[in-house]
Amino acid sequence: MFSKPRIALFIGILCISIFPVIVKMNLTPSLISAFYRMAIAALFVVPYAFFTKKLHIYPRRTMFYIVLCGIFFGSDIAVWNQAIQGSTATQATLLTNLAPVWVGIGSYFFLTNKPSINFWIGTVFALIGMVVLVGVDVFVNLSFDLPFGLGILSGVLYACYILLSKKVLGEVGVIPFMTYSLLVSSLFLGIVNWISGSSFIGFSTAGWLSLVVQGIVCQLLAWLLISYATQNMRATRVSLSLLSQALIAALLAWMFLDEDISSKMIYGGVIILFGIAITFIEKPLWSFRKRENK
Repeated sequence: MFSKPRIALFIGILCISIFPVIVKMNLTPSLISAFYRMAIAALFVVPYAFFTKKLHIYPRRTMFYIVLCGIFFGSDIAVWNQAIQGSTATQATLLTNLAPVWVGIGSYFFLTNKPSINFWIGTVFALIGMVVLVGVDVFVNLSFDLPFGLGILSGVLYACYILLSKKVLGEVGVIPFMTYSLLVSSLFLGIVNWISGSSFIGFSTAGWLSLVVQGIVCQLLAWLLISYATQNMRATRVSLSLLSQALIAALLAWMFLDEDISSKMIYGGVIILFGIAITFIEKPLWSFRKRENK
């Protein structure tokens, strides 16, 4: 029952779930936090990839896609951080977890494998859940605040990363892809922080500790464990398990940040997660059958 892959998956999800709580503590600015998450993880991955000779120069088109992946992922983390610090860890995490919905929509327009009927059913539930989460009046009056928009944008950026990385990983190994992606994300976020005038030093001891935890635990350790679980478990089971991230993050935010969890957040969050879970079900929930003429 408690196999190594399952234990690795549980620990990996827990490592990811603490990230919104750490960011919400506001120990460091959101943009600089995103930079150090990528850069610190890169400090460990790059030497390993170099000394094990896993780094290669790929065709120009492939390298271009890798660069785009790094920019998309770095942008996702930066935007998500701002959404967390501007709203609540719970709302920002739930909105970011809508990424599978945007992935399915992107697949419909850009990939040959079109989403199934289950995807569209799940999408309807997820969108209803989003309305419940934020409030019907917000949609009626179109009174969306910036953190809400950033939460949605974070999910879209992550969806772009997933769609593009799926294509790249067909040609590139996991370690070189992660290495190049982290390097690009670090460089991109470093430039963004430099242009915006962010300070790269001068943080408190607690601030530096939070940055180290984000880089080593929330980025490096989390994704190594999840990758190990993915290699040894069904992909759908791993994907469904990752949805628990939002629930664990909400629980941790309630315990350590005293965040209020309203009833509409609970109902909306449950509907969102239920809708996304439907998209991972392989057997069609609804089929269109032509009536035979008697």
